[in-house]
Amino acid sequence: MRSVAIKVSQWIDRLGSIWVEGQITQINLRPGTRTAFLVLRDPSADMSLSVTCDPDLIRKSPVPLQEGSRVVVYGKLSFFTGRGTVSLRVIEIRPVGIGELLARIERLKALLAAEGLFDPRLKRPIPFLPKTVGLITGRASAAERDILTVAHNRWPAVHFEVRNTAVQGPTAVPQMLEALAELDGDPAVDVIVLARGGGSVEDLLAFSDEALCRAIVAATTPIVSAIGHEPDNPLSDLVADLRAATPTDAAKRIVPDAAAELAGVRDMRARSAAALRGWVDRETRALVQLRSRPVLADPLRELERRVEEVERLRTATRRTAEHLIRTESTATLHLREKLTAVGPAATLARGYAVVQRVNGKERHVVRSIEDAQAGSQLRIRVADGAVSAAALGTQKLGTQNTDAGRT
Repeated sequence: MRSVAIKVSQWIDRLGSIWVEGQITQINLRPGTRTAFLVLRDPSADMSLSVTCDPDLIRKSPVPLQEGSRVVVYGKLSFFTGRGTVSLRVIEIRPVGIGELLARIERLKALLAAEGLFDPRLKRPIPFLPKTVGLITGRASAAERDILTVAHNRWPAVHFEVRNTAVQGPTAVPQMLEALAELDGDPAVDVIVLARGGGSVEDLLAFSDEALCRAIVAATTPIVSAIGHEPDNPLSDLVADLRAATPTDAAKRIVPDAAAELAGVRDMRARSAAALRGWVDRETRALVQLRSRPVLADPLRELERRVEEVERLRTATRRTAEHLIRTESTATLHLREKLTAVGPAATLARGYAVVQRVNGKERHVVRSIEDAQAGSQLRIRVADGAVSAAALGTQKLGTQNTDAGRT
């Protein structure tokens, strides 16, 4: 055991002097002692380191050193073989001022921006009506009281899962990281709120911690950052899904106002009813206009007009047909008269006769004296009948035949 402790002490002694940054969590400065004891803590992790120094470094510091102060110390590590502990013996302590803190925050801001952690496309939407809200804030703080009061006044049914943590000092970041991981892993939590009242840059330094910013981006639950007042703008505001100007503003933005929503519903119902009544009135007027049109006011009027038109056409057609019949009848009568005038019956009525020579059953019209020789049997047709005769002789026109014929 002694050999191991001596070897470790010899190895640590070979290390050179180093600069270490941290936050003072404990100062033990006893009157009359030649050594002051301090404890430095990493703000982002649950790690600490024992520091020893000359008491004058603390007493003569240009900025009063107290628990919670951020410092940069220069010294050399020592290993105490008797207790088996490591301590940092420092010979210089430099308080970290506001300017240095702001410069470091700006460098971290530029780094996170370059990695795209501020991209609006990474922002998750806040649910309209969360059933359970996770709240990370200081114990019995004004921020917690404001958020709970305003949220329950706006929406009494909302439920909160509150995790009280340190919001400044060396333990703030580890506690907030633990609470954030716990709420993010709870499936019942719909949104998480990081809340703190206003304060100085040093007071709000925990909310610009790199580990906390990356945890906010990695969370699966939407996160609202409500840190300080309107001018305060820690890095958690930039990586969160929603930035609220104050804790009260956060309560207003995560839950709707029940009275306002009910008023909105009533207004929408009234507007919908008015719109429906207006539509019914328009359609009613349109139906009245359609019913007032002649075709619907008197549906049979068009049929009657068509009946009258059909009757008129039938009368015109009948009149035209009768006129055409009369015209054709007159023409036919004239043709009949003409045909009668030139026909054999009319000729016979005027005193003419048709002479036929009878030869057995055959009859031949006598057209010449050659067709009726003396002794031929003749049939003479006159207007009112026929006469049978015999040819006694023939006589040519212009001569006198000595053979007189008689019937």
